[in-house]
Amino acid sequence: MDIILRMLVFLLGAAIAVRTVASAIVTFVLPRSASDRVSGFVFKMVRRIFDLRLRKARSYEQRDRIMALYAPISLLMLPPVWLTLAIIGYALMYWALGAVESFDQALRVSGSSIFTLGYATLTDWGSTLLMFTEAAIGLIFIALLISYLPTMYGAFQRRESAVSMLEVRAGSPPSALEMILRYQRIHGLQKLTEMWITWEIWFADIEESHTTLAALVFFRSPQPDHSWVTAAGAILDAAAIAASTLDVPRDPQAQLCIRAGFIALRRIADFFGIAYNKDPRPDDPISVSRYEFDAVCDQLAEKGVPLKDDRDQAWHDYAGWRVNYDTVLLALAAITLAPYAPWSSDRSLLPARRKSPLRKTRRAT
Repeated sequence: MDIILRMLVFLLGAAIAVRTVASAIVTFVLPRSASDRVSGFVFKMVRRIFDLRLRKARSYEQRDRIMALYAPISLLMLPPVWLTLAIIGYALMYWALGAVESFDQALRVSGSSIFTLGYATLTDWGSTLLMFTEAAIGLIFIALLISYLPTMYGAFQRRESAVSMLEVRAGSPPSALEMILRYQRIHGLQKLTEMWITWEIWFADIEESHTTLAALVFFRSPQPDHSWVTAAGAILDAAAIAASTLDVPRDPQAQLCIRAGFIALRRIADFFGIAYNKDPRPDDPISVSRYEFDAVCDQLAEKGVPLKDDRDQAWHDYAGWRVNYDTVLLALAAITLAPYAPWSSDRSLLPARRKSPLRKTRRAT
């Protein structure tokens, strides 16, 4: 009976150790989107602590300062959690082998081995083999975090360079209306094609980086009023308006940019289990109202931007594009606590007086 118990304990310890190593591999090494329960649990627990602090925040600026620490702290919590699980798993195996007299001693041996301290050792060959493997695992955990931080911050810098440059072209917070007006005044609407190409590449980059290194989703921009989510929304809305409403030669690149954008946002939403309709109808409801769309069109017309004559068809076409990314855009804005931006942020949390594009655009300009 004692042998069976020790065999079961050994298998349990081995399972914990293997599952811990698998968590590290999935989180940092696997080059594809894959969820991990251990990492997800750590991020959820840290988020609950941060949510308690957010309840006391009275302004967006306070919430932004609090949330700026969420992703870095969650990320740095992963190695201690992995190390703790590995220590427990190996301690169970040491105890099961009968190389120690008590579980407390097994924990001391396990801790000494994983941190390569060497103050507590065992001499039998089975335990010695376990000690070598545990020491290697401890070094791997630390090396993974250290080696992948530059990779993560490299992806962050690429993302934020484009977000910062968007302020020059679309204002702060960014809006599709302001972007089209500025291009019309400065470059000419024909230059929008270059913007669609640049942001199609940007969407492909965040699709890869923000699903394989999901912590990037919660890394906030250096400027409180900047956000990768609202930047994505402004670009997608500008491309949708250009494709549906502007009376300019048809530009396939705008449509390709929209497709790249909603595919990227959907892939990120899939990682976080966000529900959305994968095959929406063009006439499905969206969060932008016809009144808001007409108000933007009126402002564009006042500034001399050429618009298509059939406003009803333009609205139908715009809504047909927007429906592909409307749900996931607002959901990502909600979970990241993105700042306010016209048509891009979690609009359910906004005061009614701030939903007017006319009021917000005057403020942005």
